[in-house]
Amino acid sequence: MSKIEHEQATAGFQNVQLNFAAHLRAPDEIAPPATIEPRRMHIYRDLIYNNIESFIAGGFPILRSIYTDERWYAMVRDFVHQHSSKTPYFLQISEEFLHYLQRERRLLDTDPPFLLELAHYEWVELALDVSDAEFPAGLTTSGDVLEMSPVVSPLLWSLSYQYPVHRLGPSFQPQSPPPAPTFLLVYRNRTLDVGFMEVNAATARLLQLAQEGSMNGRQLLQCLAAEIQHPEPTALENFGRELFEKLLGLNILAGLKPV
Repeated sequence: MSKIEHEQATAGFQNVQLNFAAHLRAPDEIAPPATIEPRRMHIYRDLIYNNIESFIAGGFPILRSIYTDERWYAMVRDFVHQHSSKTPYFLQISEEFLHYLQRERRLLDTDPPFLLELAHYEWVELALDVSDAEFPAGLTTSGDVLEMSPVVSPLLWSLSYQYPVHRLGPSFQPQSPPPAPTFLLVYRNRTLDVGFMEVNAATARLLQLAQEGSMNGRQLLQCLAAEIQHPEPTALENFGRELFEKLLGLNILAGLKPV
């Protein structure tokens, strides 16, 4: 085979590949390659779509539960059609689907108003489950939480949402957000279990302060008391000791270190 013939054959094969992929992404709009048997093409279509749909449904179970079959399948079809994934790994399909919802999907009147927040929350649980982050070495879990510096776990995500995403489901779908935002700590503990804890704005801020510097527990509480103008700093300190110990027991705090 001459060089020209080889280049022509390669270009022809690439055109078939592109047509094949385009048909799988939009089977109702683009005809399949004429060189592929219809029965085989049907198998490919079902295999690709069913695998993708299964991974997305498994990664977003609450979101799936509030959509009818018709609306859900239409959304997944649109994702397959519109979204150009940046990764070949099935484990990252959930992140690609989240990007599609956030950046590409034209929200419909039938979509719940909390769609993006719920999708993000469900993705965070999966992201933490597969994260390769590790607890830092050289910390202790014993000692005075007020005299030592609390270290926030690298497997903690401190999040805030307009909607109470951890309570959403088929029987609870508010159409407008409540007056106050929802603050959640989503974390993975040392036994690899992912959990969440609803907190208030002050606790979320306390953990943010702990991530920013190397103050001990008492200094962190004093800083928080000044920020929120707490009328009884001593009472806040007593509450703070119990809170730090609870967070330490949940592995939200990875441990303690000397200041």
